[in-house]
Amino acid sequence: MSDTRRRVKVYTLNEDRQWDDRGTGHVSSTFVERLKGISLLVRAESDGSLLLESKISPNTAYQKQQDTLIVWSEADNYDLALSFQEKAGCDEIWEKICQVQGKDPAVDITQDPIDESEEERFEEIPETSHLVELPPCELSRLEEIADLVTSVLSSPIRREKLALALMSEGYIKKLLGLFRVCEDLDNREGLHHLYEIVRGVLFLNKAALFEVMFSDDCIMDVVGCLEYDPALVQPKRHREFLTKTAKFKEVIPITDSELRQKIHQTYRVQYIQDIILPTPSVFEENFLSTLTSFIFFNKVEIVSMLQEDEKFLTEVFAQLTDEATEDSKRRELVNFVKEFCAFSQTLQPQNRDAFFKTLANLGILPALEIVMGMDDLQVRAAATDIFSYLVEFNPSMVREFVMQEPQQTDDDVLLINVVIKQMICDSDPELGGAVQLMGLLRTLIDPENMLASTNKTEKTEFLSFFYKYCMHVLTAPLLANTAHDKNSKDMQEGSTKINPVCPDNFQTAQLLALILELLTFCVEHHTYHIKTYIMNKDLLRRVLVLMNSKHTFLALCALRFMRRIIGLKDEYYNRYIIKGNLFEPVINALLDNGTRYNLLNSAIIELFEFIKVEDIKSLIAHIVDNFYQALESIEYVQTFKGLKGRYEQEKDRQSQRLNRYRRDARSLDEDEELWFNDDDDDDDGEAVEKRMEDDFSDSYGKYMEAKKGAANGANGANNGKAAVIPPASPPVTSNNNNSTSSVKTVALPASPVMKTALVGLVDYPDDEDEEEEDEEEEQSPRKRPRISS
Repeated sequence: MSDTRRRVKVYTLNEDRQWDDRGTGHVSSTFVERLKGISLLVRAESDGSLLLESKISPNTAYQKQQDTLIVWSEADNYDLALSFQEKAGCDEIWEKICQVQGKDPAVDITQDPIDESEEERFEEIPETSHLVELPPCELSRLEEIADLVTSVLSSPIRREKLALALMSEGYIKKLLGLFRVCEDLDNREGLHHLYEIVRGVLFLNKAALFEVMFSDDCIMDVVGCLEYDPALVQPKRHREFLTKTAKFKEVIPITDSELRQKIHQTYRVQYIQDIILPTPSVFEENFLSTLTSFIFFNKVEIVSMLQEDEKFLTEVFAQLTDEATEDSKRRELVNFVKEFCAFSQTLQPQNRDAFFKTLANLGILPALEIVMGMDDLQVRAAATDIFSYLVEFNPSMVREFVMQEPQQTDDDVLLINVVIKQMICDSDPELGGAVQLMGLLRTLIDPENMLASTNKTEKTEFLSFFYKYCMHVLTAPLLANTAHDKNSKDMQEGSTKINPVCPDNFQTAQLLALILELLTFCVEHHTYHIKTYIMNKDLLRRVLVLMNSKHTFLALCALRFMRRIIGLKDEYYNRYIIKGNLFEPVINALLDNGTRYNLLNSAIIELFEFIKVEDIKSLIAHIVDNFYQALESIEYVQTFKGLKGRYEQEKDRQSQRLNRYRRDARSLDEDEELWFNDDDDDDDGEAVEKRMEDDFSDSYGKYMEAKKGAANGANGANNGKAAVIPPASPPVTSNNNNSTSSVKTVALPASPVMKTALVGLVDYPDDEDEEEEDEEEEQSPRKRPRISS
């Protein structure tokens, strides 16, 4: 299995007409009992698992391309390809396939791809059925040749036979010789016929013909033929562009001649497909599928050859980061790496992963850190494109590098801060680069793509790093454009009436909108870190300054930020908003908007509607208490009346609870007054004392059993109870004294000390549960202020 001749990659063609890599292994041809025939088997080199098991069917059309590819179809929409490491291995398997099908290994396709309609007409085609007979390759016969080539395109069988005829007689080179003669003679009619002939030969879609046409000594003549489109008054100058305008730049000299030839060929073929050939119609879209595959496999081969040449890539990155490198040279180096990454998109995910790991090991990220901070706009733009390839494919790799950077005294040198600064300093009036960079930042700080990481602490560590070293850089423009005036320090803490320098510049407003969009994303996905940052920097107050902006889109961004915070229904945020009186700028914006029915109006009303529907009590109370007088005149929606209704309902519930506390206190006063009256009666004094002693001895035993566990772990309250109740029968006078102090304090249910004294006197087992409920209600933070009022 270690024989490299049989080492192959297995590809399948997906629905998007792109080749998917199914793995690398070793191929063999063996008789498989289950399939009843000779089959191609590919076993993975990693674990020996079966990647492919395909019977060599006598009727399947196998096609050999580029000396190292074998392509075939097993079903209507299931195309397979084997890409061999060595030509010798491809030849061996090709001979085996031809042997099974009884074909000559010299052919490049074993069967005619017959469709159903033609199968009926050509059921018995003898194998010796000869090729299409081509007219002699002469100037006088060009029209005849053009008609023949055009006529066979609708028939798969005739296309195949014409391709074999063109190959067998070396016809292509003879035609290209006639092209040179016609051009010397300025024979336009002949040149127009040659255009039709060459275009038709390309549409035959045969890899063997492409190998001849795209060879170094033929390709420029092929391009020349395609310049003379009969539909054009004047021929195009494609050859002039390819030879003079398009320059092959070697940033580092490429010593491998095969690699150089492959790069030239791929560029020119891509030019033919994208520029010269017209966009194929619906009926012709499959005519150039082999041309697409030809380019695809060329790109894969180029990336693989460059990736394996460690000296070449090492030299590229060494010069890229060398301070002595000239700016023009560095620009070319960055553009080369960008093109290299673009070619890598043809690779399958596992191969692309290895590709980017190679770049990471060579120092791509430190190099980007340097070039992204340069003044040259072209260099920065190319570096941004490279960075986007890295982030989109593997954000964890970028995060890992960022966290491993040595912590400099100056945070500006960190890669993410370089990216943020480039976003902030984008000179494009439309901020195209800033929008791209903002998207990349969002990908990096998105916890969703951190969850699958093998490093479980990645999310916590990276977000802590980001908020410590990078967040202040991101928010700097926002804080600078919403700064307080000189007297703002003297103003009250809850006031929002500051004199901001509101950004009137459209480009600045766009930048702030981008920053706010990113911060809104953080509010939604980073719970703890962003909350701490907002509280510490009083960020929401600064953001709401932008409600005064003349740019409505910016005011809406500020409102969206607040809406996302309120949408979390977090009481910490709610208390922060109430304490800072942060609804004031929103309500001012609503009132300033007047009766205009626009997006700002709708968005503000939706914010209050959400608070009403979700019944966020603390915010409802704050809004009604402070702003209802200004809002009650708005009657075209029922939102604010609804808020008032919610407020009244809650107020009624609080009143009912307060009344219950007062009623309980009054009944207690009456009971104890009766007790005092009974105690003062001399005639009944002894009977009362005896009854108290009997009741106490019974209840005390039960009480001590019920409270024994709690008394061991309690601090203040239980100790107070134990201190009040002595082990012996208490004298009546002692009870009188304690009860007197208890009666005086019963009207203050919030005092825990006095409550304890009360429990010591009247704590019967049947009342324990009821008293614990009262104690919990009295300590509820929502009810305490209402009672005290």
